[in-house]
Amino acid sequence: MKKQLYTILLAGCVAFTGCTKLDESLNGQISDNEPGAVNATALLQGAYISMRSPYQGNGGWWALQQTTSDETIPPTRGGDWDDNGAWRALYLHQWQADHVRIHDVFRNLNAVSYAATDLLRYNPNATQSSEARFIRAFSQFSILDGWGQVPYRDPGEDILQMPRVRQAEEQIEYLISELNEIMPTLPTGNPQVANQDAARMLLMKVYLNKGAFLNRATPAFDNADMQKVVELADQIIGNHSLANNYFDNFALNNHTSPEAIFVGANTGGSNSGDIYSLLRTTTHYNMNPSGWNGFATLSDLYDKFEEGDQRRNSTYRGVTEVSGLRMGFLAGQQVNKDGAALQDRRGNPLSFTREVSIIERGSNLEITGIRVIKYVPDYANLGAGHAENDWVFYRYSDVLLMKAEALLRMGQATTALPLVNEVRTARKASALTTLTEDVLLDELAREFFWESHRRTDLIRFGKYLNAWQEKPASDPRALLFPIPLNQLGNTNLIQNPGY
Repeated sequence: MKKQLYTILLAGCVAFTGCTKLDESLNGQISDNEPGAVNATALLQGAYISMRSPYQGNGGWWALQQTTSDETIPPTRGGDWDDNGAWRALYLHQWQADHVRIHDVFRNLNAVSYAATDLLRYNPNATQSSEARFIRAFSQFSILDGWGQVPYRDPGEDILQMPRVRQAEEQIEYLISELNEIMPTLPTGNPQVANQDAARMLLMKVYLNKGAFLNRATPAFDNADMQKVVELADQIIGNHSLANNYFDNFALNNHTSPEAIFVGANTGGSNSGDIYSLLRTTTHYNMNPSGWNGFATLSDLYDKFEEGDQRRNSTYRGVTEVSGLRMGFLAGQQVNKDGAALQDRRGNPLSFTREVSIIERGSNLEITGIRVIKYVPDYANLGAGHAENDWVFYRYSDVLLMKAEALLRMGQATTALPLVNEVRTARKASALTTLTEDVLLDELAREFFWESHRRTDLIRFGKYLNAWQEKPASDPRALLFPIPLNQLGNTNLIQNPGY
């Protein structure tokens, strides 16, 4: 086990060149591992677990995707949530190359990539190898999305040598080739592990975002790439269906949802990622679950929903009757399970306002901003801190809406429209009569709010630099995150423009 731990931690260390020593918790238990000395099954499990740090919770990839977008505002509330301006810098697109969150996410995504790569040295079987290669491709897609260039090593390469780096075009070609190669040997059916439909979805995302990754300022979309998206979607359609209740996708045991295609497995009470931080980041201290009274959403997003849209605000079994909490967006007066009005810590009504500022002062700072509840609280495991909900990476509605977008970009709006309406009907929203890019971008906001999609979608639709509530228009440098300063010891990395 010490050797297995060494391999995973070493992978995280060599993901960046600023690391000068291994984690001291190894206590000197470091030795070179020969193939056959390490259990590939254990290492594969370690690679899956390594995905928790950058992806699950409020501080990793989610933060970079959401708090830089028009969906999630992280206001400083008096002396709370200041963090030396780190959250405000993300929202206002004013980050610098030494931003702590950007550094941590870059490091942790690369650690996933290298953990998966390192496993390939230890004689995995064909399925294990394909799963590891999918995990590597998954993390490298995020690195490409965020930074436009991807460090990599081949299995067994000298860890003292600087990682090589693929620029966008080469990385895109690599991902397409890699995913096509591993797809036949991936398992089917189980969303808690890398599987064939998950690989198809990741390949869809590569083709869909290719034009934006190659030219973020003015994305252009090739019909041949869009046709690939359609063909891959058709290979998935029929294998899954839309859930009857939208929030079943985020409930306990959500891997059983008919929409689940790829999720991060969690075990309630004992072994999970940090789903609770996402919940507590938005709930008030006096709510159940009690939270940290932080992030909110914007009224412009809230107003995109119709009154009867299930995604906007819904009761949920095992939640509303326990705590009074509803799922979706929380605006106005909040109540307990008996319907009694809750209060803030000053004794004022806990009534969340539409208005919110990036810096909040005054007597109402605890109630400003509409709150968001996406994952169903696991009340049985609140004390243990490990929720039963699996983290949602890919679900079926994304397949339908990616296909619709590809068709729309090929000039086939009438063919795309029924796919969008299929999703809307399932969510109890009225059918659309026309489909444009702006209409579709709004639907993506409604369907995937707070799911780590928004920054990528805004860039692809050419809206990311726009002004929105509390944020002025951005400098084009924001289209890429900076390479963290302590990574530039790897001379194969090139600092992104504007930093």
